[in-house]
Amino acid sequence: MSRENALLSPATDRGLSIALIFALAAERLSVYYSHDQWLKEGQGATLAADWLARSQRRLPLAERRQLSALSEQLARQVADTLSREAGLHTAHEMMEALDARYESEIGRTLMVECERLLDSALADQASSIPPR
Repeated sequence: MSRENALLSPATDRGLSIALIFALAAERLSVYYSHDQWLKEGQGATLAADWLARSQRRLPLAERRQLSALSEQLARQVADTLSREAGLHTAHEMMEALDARYESEIGRTLMVECERLLDSALADQASSIPPR
């Protein structure tokens, strides 16, 4: 399986986390551009639980909150760096890319960014754990 296909298929816990960051960021951008407001962290964690339930999976609340925070970081980064029109297009592409059959260069690029954010967060956690 290619690395790209592994990212698009949440078969592993890591893949699931990356896909969840992406899906939550897409939802956050969609709400932001539709209603000019950001979802709160708790709303993101609840959306994560709903999304996970559809695939009969669960994550602890703390982990859902962490992934929600990472998705907010990505969504705000996108909104801060793109014009409104480009942001609307990106949000639409991300929502479409939630369907694995939809081919999207933007979706693939942002999925890689989700992976980078997750790796960075995990590295930060590992470095903050005191050695025994």
